[in-house]
Amino acid sequence: MELVSQSNCFGGVQSVYRHRSEACDGEMTFGVFLPPQAKERPVPMLWYLSGLTCTHENAMTKSGMQSHAAEHGLALVFPDTSPRGEGVADDDAYDLGQGAGFYVNATREPWRRHFRMYDYIIGELPDLLKNELPVSGVWGITGHSMGGHGALTIAFRNPQLFRSVSAFAPIVNPTRSDWGRKQFSAYLGDDEADWANHDACLLLAEHGWDGDILIDQGSADQFLDLLRPEAMASLIVERRQPGILRMQAGYDHSYFFVASFGADHVRWHAERLKAA
Repeated sequence: MELVSQSNCFGGVQSVYRHRSEACDGEMTFGVFLPPQAKERPVPMLWYLSGLTCTHENAMTKSGMQSHAAEHGLALVFPDTSPRGEGVADDDAYDLGQGAGFYVNATREPWRRHFRMYDYIIGELPDLLKNELPVSGVWGITGHSMGGHGALTIAFRNPQLFRSVSAFAPIVNPTRSDWGRKQFSAYLGDDEADWANHDACLLLAEHGWDGDILIDQGSADQFLDLLRPEAMASLIVERRQPGILRMQAGYDHSYFFVASFGADHVRWHAERLKAA
């Protein structure tokens, strides 16, 4: 891990690292916040997956989560949303290619060489963090929009790795949304059976989740039709799945929304991770 920058933050340390990724076949950058408690012992970690067009920086600088993480003794990790750089496939559209990895392993050209964000998040980056930083093996995961999709699907598929899961305005049913169908077709091909492992509603319907779920959604979100929160709300009720989906009156899709409810999510994860 190459240290790019480091700053004191709420009694802890906010750092940015760069490393060579085998999964993504190139350099990847991520942010890590270590709370003051990490000076004394390994601490639980909360993963934050970001949305379309974002890098590791967006939530790191706009969510305000470090202050809450410092209070509860949680580390935070902010991965990038895709591989980047010269030679990495891209598209002119904002919602495909660099900045839009959708947390899948692409199987189609020209994406499959670099776009392996699923393997990066569940395997390569966790191994690196455990080896290099004072973090315990007790982890939760959250995310916003495309990152909320990633948090839910990755947690549902990997309960042995993540003990708690929440999301801000997630894309919960991408196989029925233009934020999903377009990208899955490009990355995975046109066989919709190959998409099912990347749809939170389909995964929850088939496998459930051994725990509870927290989702916050703004009622004034300009992308509500793409996010489809009603599909997840119905499924939680039908399955009698422990969970809370809160429609927050007047909030949109921005980081002002994320920052407004970040304290709730950090506290929610801290309670579950410390009890694990």
